[in-house]
Order: sequence, then structure tokens, then C-alpha cells
Amino acid sequence: MIRVAGLMLMAGLAYAQAPPSFEVASIKSSNSADRRPMYHVSGGRFAAANVTVKSLIETAYGIKDFQISGGPGWMGSDLFDINAEAESPVHMDQFATMLQSLLAERFHLIVRRETRQMPVYALVVAKTGPKVKGADQSAPPVFKIRRGLLVAPKASTAELAFQLSNFLGQSVLDKTQLTGKYNLRLEWVPDENQVAMFSAMGVPEGNGAPAADWPGPSLFTAIEEQLGLKLESQKGPVEILTVERIEKPSEN
Repeated sequence: MIRVAGLMLMAGLAYAQAPPSFEVASIKSSNSADRRPMYHVSGGRFAAANVTVKSLIETAYGIKDFQISGGPGWMGSDLFDINAEAESPVHMDQFATMLQSLLAERFHLIVRRETRQMPVYALVVAKTGPKVKGADQSAPPVFKIRRGLLVAPKASTAELAFQLSNFLGQSVLDKTQLTGKYNLRLEWVPDENQVAMFSAMGVPEGNGAPAADWPGPSLFTAIEEQLGLKLESQKGPVEILTVERIEKPSEN
């Protein structure tokens, strides 16, 4: 009786500790003429259109494109439409784990994590001192990103560093020692690599972004002049996700 009870308890614990996952999921190749990526998460439902598997991996593991190693070329080129639903509403903090399960089940994704010493940027306070303004605590904690424009009415410098790594294709570490939430606005003239990045991310043109012919500062100069911060080249630990196996899913 004790042995049976023990087995039942272990089975119950295994069930309770099983990672959350979507109950049903439809994955199809995207045939839309509009190739801009779209994500929508609500309750227990996840919908995505015109997304690459590489972008799904980035979202699922909280990493950037440059942190992914290995895998076939189609990971970053083929576009998919996804509709998935959980059995019941889930918390947003469970979404990443559920997306990891979806990638493992439908794309047979197997990854290996490691940390490498690589070139990074350190976000530090400039000699002139910080120029960031404190945020209104009632402001929404959202980022508005356009070509050459970043607006965040309530964000930390750590969150700013995370966004900057998108634009620079390299990890940015927050070493400002600033601990508050700030009202941030950054305008700059993106270089060719950043323009390509904005295009790949589906960032819309216009909508408050600086004009294409605006003779403004580079990103590095804008960070120092407008925010009183600075980017310094260093070496530091960077998490790398190596794709050891992945397959195209069967459509359904």
C-alpha cells in the first residue's frame, strides 16, 4: 500500500510539474502579400502571422538573433502563420515556456545553451551625467519603436539596453547603476545595418519617425547627447543558443 501510494504521489507531482503547453495548434506556411510580422497573445490564445522560426526562438528563449547559432537557412527566411490555444487562460509569464514546448513538439527543436566571452557594449553614464527624466508612474510601460525613433514613457535603463541590442546586433549590458523608471526619447539617423534590421523586424515607416533625409546624429551620439549615457566596447558573457536539431512542421 505504501509503495502504491508513493507511486501515485510521484505521478501526481510529475503531472503538476509538467510545463504548460497549448492544447491545439495550427501551423501553415504564410502566403500573405503583407510580409510584416504580427504577434497576438490573449488569455490562452496565441496567433502569429508572417513569422520566422528564428523569431519564435528569440521570443521563446528571450534572446536576440545574434545569440542563435547553427540551424538551416530556412529558419530565418520561411514565414509561417500560427494559431494555438490552451485549454484555459494562462498567465503571460507562462507564455515563453508554452512556446518552447510548441517548438519542440511541432518543429522538433533541440537546443543547447552555453555562455561565451564575446564583444559587448556596456551602457554607462556619460561624463556629463545622466539627462534622463523620471517617469510618470501612471504612464504605460511600453516601447514605441520606429525607424530612428525610440519612445518609452516608463522604462528602466536595463530595458533600454535590451532594446538597444536589437539595433546594434550585439549584447548591451546595463552598467549605469541607475535604478529608476524613466521617460525616454531617442532620435537618430540609423546606419545601413540598422535600416535592414528595422525592415526585418517589420518596423513601420513614418508615424513620428525622423525624416529619411534628416541630418541628425548617429545612435551612439544620440545616446550621449539626448540621454547623458554612453556605449563602451567591452568583452563580456553572452548566452548562445545552439540549434542541434530542427525540422519543418507538417501543416495542419
